[in-house]
Amino acid sequence: MPIFAAALPPLDVPMAAAGPFTLFLAAIAVLPLAAGHWWHANRNKGIVSAAIGLPIAVFLLLQPHGAAHLAHALEEYVSFIVLLGALYIIAGGIVVTGDLQAKPRTNAAFLALGAVLASVIGTTGASMVLIRPVLRTNSERRNVAHIPIFFIFIVSNCGGLLTPLGDPPLFLGFLKGVDFFWTARLWPQWLFVNALLLAFFFVWDRRAYAREKPGDIRRDIRDVIPLKVRGLRLNGPLLLGVVAAVLAKKFVPVFPVSELAMVLLAAISLRKTPRTNRELNKFAWGPIVEVAVLFAGIFVAMVPALALLHKHGAALGVTQPWQFFWITGGLSSVLDNAPTYVTMGELAVVVGGLNEFRELPAAMPAILSAISCGAVFLGAMTYIGNGPNFMVKAIAEESGYKMPSFFGYLGLAALVLLPVFLGVAAIGFR
Repeated sequence: MPIFAAALPPLDVPMAAAGPFTLFLAAIAVLPLAAGHWWHANRNKGIVSAAIGLPIAVFLLLQPHGAAHLAHALEEYVSFIVLLGALYIIAGGIVVTGDLQAKPRTNAAFLALGAVLASVIGTTGASMVLIRPVLRTNSERRNVAHIPIFFIFIVSNCGGLLTPLGDPPLFLGFLKGVDFFWTARLWPQWLFVNALLLAFFFVWDRRAYAREKPGDIRRDIRDVIPLKVRGLRLNGPLLLGVVAAVLAKKFVPVFPVSELAMVLLAAISLRKTPRTNRELNKFAWGPIVEVAVLFAGIFVAMVPALALLHKHGAALGVTQPWQFFWITGGLSSVLDNAPTYVTMGELAVVVGGLNEFRELPAAMPAILSAISCGAVFLGAMTYIGNGPNFMVKAIAEESGYKMPSFFGYLGLAALVLLPVFLGVAAIGFR
């Protein structure tokens, strides 16, 4: 398993070898805006991923030690996508039905629950389980445009800080040797950010609720249906099984033992969960296929870029935790936060004169904390910062909610999130 493998021999590549990685990340950021209809098809994402990733794979096979680095990256990719897939499939078998009265305290309770679940079943899993009950609960109201946006802020991003299951960047850190429970030490930052966002949401939602028409409020009260959770008896233990499989990597570091266990758990969920549960959840394979095809190219294209970072990173002048927080966060806002986390972590390894990523928690805990918080928190700044963001946007629009444009969302995120992030940076990463 990569997290316990011996240090790989150095890989010497020319500067131009980082070009495909940069090009790929730029494509992920630009193509949804410039060619949204074409980019929407996962087949076309796969074409871009293969067009960039396959030449790099061939290039690496021709380099001294390149095959070892490529194999290492592919093992990490399989572990990464199997975990996300298992969480996605199993969480997709849990459906929450019903329609509560859409009071601000009810909505705040949904978001607070999502902030906790995000670190347990992942931001993707928590978003899948809760977004439709939240939208259904507020379907009788009119002033609700802010609700799915705050859901993205809290449930799809900031809640997932406390475990490697929470957000893809942290799982990549775990694969590189960060202890499973190390991220739990970030609870003060998690509490600070999520408590402030919940407070902002509650004030905003109270003002919006006060503007609702009396007829809509009466209809909301009349249409109340108690919440029911279906599929938890089967899929709850399966989710715990995924957690156990991840923890088992520490004791059985043999690839792919844990991965096969997670595949089996996901297969049990698919086989045993009633089909109606997934139909009620409008479960679809598209989102997880999208992640799989994109990250296949990212993991391969990242290999020479990380090798160059090891060689030249110390010359960049990035040494302070606050610098790592804002640079990681800024890149995570416009690129995907998972490769950003790895790239900045490898930069920290070089700056600290270390040999491996897994040395960071003991040698440079403040900087690793800053990288982790930057990747998780600022992934909420745009629709493309984290995988669940677009998923929640699509589900909200499908349910009749008007979502802002890319730049409209960015402006609102800057208004709400930046003061919170400035606060956490000033307190925790000076």
